[in-house]
Amino acid sequence: MAEFFTTFVIILAQCLAVIAFVMISLLFLVYGDRKIWAAVQMRRGPNVVGAFGLLQTVADALKYIVKEVVIPAGADKPVFILAPLVSFVLAVLAWAVIPFNDSWVLADLNVAILYVFAVSSLEVYGVIMGGWASNSKYPFLGSLRSAAQMISYEVSIGLIIVGVIISTGSMNFGSIVAAQEGGVFAWYWLPHFPMVFLFFISALAETNRPPFDLPEAESELVAGYQVEYSSTPFLLFMAGEYIAIFLMCALTTLLFFGGWLSPIPWLIGDSPLWMIAKMSFFFFLFAMVKAITPRYRYDQLMRLGWKVFLPFSLAWVVLVSFFAKFELFWGAYARWTIGG
Repeated sequence: MAEFFTTFVIILAQCLAVIAFVMISLLFLVYGDRKIWAAVQMRRGPNVVGAFGLLQTVADALKYIVKEVVIPAGADKPVFILAPLVSFVLAVLAWAVIPFNDSWVLADLNVAILYVFAVSSLEVYGVIMGGWASNSKYPFLGSLRSAAQMISYEVSIGLIIVGVIISTGSMNFGSIVAAQEGGVFAWYWLPHFPMVFLFFISALAETNRPPFDLPEAESELVAGYQVEYSSTPFLLFMAGEYIAIFLMCALTTLLFFGGWLSPIPWLIGDSPLWMIAKMSFFFFLFAMVKAITPRYRYDQLMRLGWKVFLPFSLAWVVLVSFFAKFELFWGAYARWTIGG
């Protein structure tokens, strides 16, 4: 009994540590997003609450928490309240298998990629539930747009990840990172170079980020599926969205850029700090894209996903399979002995 209690306490502490990291990161992500956007537009951004405006996100979160929760009279109240919880909880759950070192991972699953893909795919249900339960045409149209968009680009993301799985021979993140040992030119960004751009663009569409934020196009749908939400439920939707964005930054780092591995291992050692630094860099790219790119039309978005990304990523899977089978390019596409 004592052993069970000790194990339970350790697992609970690990879960709380992961949640604490995600929630603290969320504060800086929102702050960084606003500061980068402001810098591109040549203005200050948050600069009043706390030193350099660092507590502005905390103040905004408190404002949302203490405000009254307004539920439309015609809404399906249980589903209306459940929708933002589903989006937030599923976004956090995906972090259970994200490693920051060989041993810094909550659940070291052999099918970690499959787990992340399954959990992130379920997030669309929170959006659909929110749009449908609002009992208004604008949220409903926004939720349907988001569902179609997320499903379309999940296909491309899945095929791109299949190429990495073929090269490594494993769906475990630790094995994928181990297969990339040897410095910056041994990372998967080089052999899978075209897919890095497709993955990044697909991640933008998957998380409803500009220029693919069509479910929240204010010129057409006001605020999309969130338009009837206020107070804490809206905060949960927004938090789930930023957590999903940071998850995509983590996946990009693990799959293509060596995770926690140092770019120059003979000079600087591997560290979880490398993982966090790489994730922060990719979030910076997410924020810059938001600041400098115009919004796509919805038909352009769907055409890009189904007529460009899907055929290209499918062809890449076939090519990688061929390269791995015959161990071409000095075995760059066949690293099973290292990562498997």
